[in-house]
Amino acid sequence: MTPIIDALLRAFRDLFRLQVLWIVVWPILAATLLWLVLGVSFWDTFSGWIASGLTAIGIQMWLEGVEPRWVAYAIQATAHLLLFVPLVFITALVLTALFAMSALIRLVAERDYPQLLRENGGSMSGSLLNALVAIGIFSAIWVITLPLWLIGAGVVVPFIAATYLNQRLFRYDALAEHASHEEMQALLSTQRSSWWGLGLLTGLLQFVPLLNLFAPALTALAFIHFGLARLAKLRQPS
Repeated sequence: MTPIIDALLRAFRDLFRLQVLWIVVWPILAATLLWLVLGVSFWDTFSGWIASGLTAIGIQMWLEGVEPRWVAYAIQATAHLLLFVPLVFITALVLTALFAMSALIRLVAERDYPQLLRENGGSMSGSLLNALVAIGIFSAIWVITLPLWLIGAGVVVPFIAATYLNQRLFRYDALAEHASHEEMQALLSTQRSSWWGLGLLTGLLQFVPLLNLFAPALTALAFIHFGLARLAKLRQPS
């Protein structure tokens, strides 16, 4: 069994532990409430952005001529929903990474990796900086790849963006409490392809209905299990 699959299976096992259930729920609830408030408060602004985007890809003019009008309104409402849902999931992922990781790491470490000493190679400021960089590059991926939608290749963009965001957002926090700075650097460089592979698999879960509701916590758990297992192996005497 590969380390990536093992980490995912362990994450699924832990997902429905009583101590984890609230961590599963609150980031999604908080993110949904946040974007509902922002959506209602800035509806005209968001609508303008969506209209500009539809104009840029040549759809807005076509919508203006669609009859009956309820079809055009339905398409525009769908565009709002397509913007709203990713924003909720991205926000939930960030909330999980910044505010729920410590609790999840404690639960996982006490059960599966009690022998690991904490070297505290990371920091809260490092985690925040990492999150800001992850969100910035994630946003840039979307902006830079907008022309791909015009040629039909844009369908791969959400998967690429989700893969990048997951591996960049969670790998640092998964190691920050237990690994030293040197160990973190070693694992981030030598396990690069594995971090990306885990990012891809957990990113795909975000597009599976119902299962995506658990995606933030499941992703966090998978990265914690993978990171701590790799750290334990690194510390084994040769």
